[in-house]
Amino acid sequence: MRDLMVGTDGKEVTNGEGHGSLRGVRLARSPIEFLPKWLLCVPLVAHWVWLALVYRSATLPSALNPTIETGGLAGESKLSYLEGIDVRFGQWVAETFLVRPGDDPIAVRKRAGLSFPLIAKPDIGWCGYGVRRVDSDRELEAYALAFPRDAAFLLQRFVAERNEAGLLYVRDAGAAHGGVTAVTVRHGPHVEGDGVRSIACLIACDARTRDNYALYFNKFGAGGMTRVPAMGERVELTTVASLRVGGRYEDLSHLITPELSTAVDAIALSIGAFHYGRFDVKFESLHQLLGGRFTIIEINGAGSEAIQFWDPKLSLVEAFSGVFAKQRALFALADKMRKRGHKPVGLYRLATAYIRQQRLVGRYPASN
Repeated sequence: MRDLMVGTDGKEVTNGEGHGSLRGVRLARSPIEFLPKWLLCVPLVAHWVWLALVYRSATLPSALNPTIETGGLAGESKLSYLEGIDVRFGQWVAETFLVRPGDDPIAVRKRAGLSFPLIAKPDIGWCGYGVRRVDSDRELEAYALAFPRDAAFLLQRFVAERNEAGLLYVRDAGAAHGGVTAVTVRHGPHVEGDGVRSIACLIACDARTRDNYALYFNKFGAGGMTRVPAMGERVELTTVASLRVGGRYEDLSHLITPELSTAVDAIALSIGAFHYGRFDVKFESLHQLLGGRFTIIEINGAGSEAIQFWDPKLSLVEAFSGVFAKQRALFALADKMRKRGHKPVGLYRLATAYIRQQRLVGRYPASN
């Protein structure tokens, strides 16, 4: 397979430099991104309620992953997924360690043999909140002091691979194997220097980054924001690449290969009764990703967002149609699991897990 880069139309073209690149021209924001959060949620919640009435259960998708709390709909431990992976797949997983309430995070880091930089993030996470790159014991101690005292967080090896993607995995009820059904590359917020304008000016002049100016200012500080990057210099603005911090998602599902699908399937099967979820991975080049070479940094279960439909190439109608189709598929597969004896969690249990998760998110240290 030749090395690839992705153009603005999402098509693959040969990269003459011989290095897989995903740094094409950035596209406009997706129409769905312009909707207020509450307006975005109204049709999605209404559709979920309709499916709940059809299938006689509002929590039915929790039956998809019986060994994961709430099936991964809300409030589950992120470490529980990684710990479930068989040790023979260790080379595909970023080493991750738990810091419990009351633990000395520096002692945990030293016992784990983690060096700087590293990633600190909540064990119960959502949308990248509380995820920070940490470069010293002093920064680690500050993160621990700012973190909720009644919650655990994770220390993870910093993965230097340049690119990030979400790999949606689905295995039918009773099927021996599953596969990857969607590949979505996350382009983190960044600016590119022109040798004239400061980082602050470049951020303010970009429609995708200007709304998060205060967030980037917290990372770079006044001095850093006045720096003028050299011509062509790429300045990454955040550690996380989610939409809420100015990231962009690109659907590359048409490029799925048997090698990629087989690699993810083997790892998913080792977890146990895992039928639906998204593997968030880092990778060096598209060539390596499609060949099944990547590093898992996180796994999400039944509550995984259908991030492929946030691609700016899609119209508002196409985006909502895709998300609705995802919800229907989720309930249909969960219904098969229920018929095989897997019961969904109760509504009270799910609501309790969700409320705790949201309360914690509001108390996490700022991501960077």
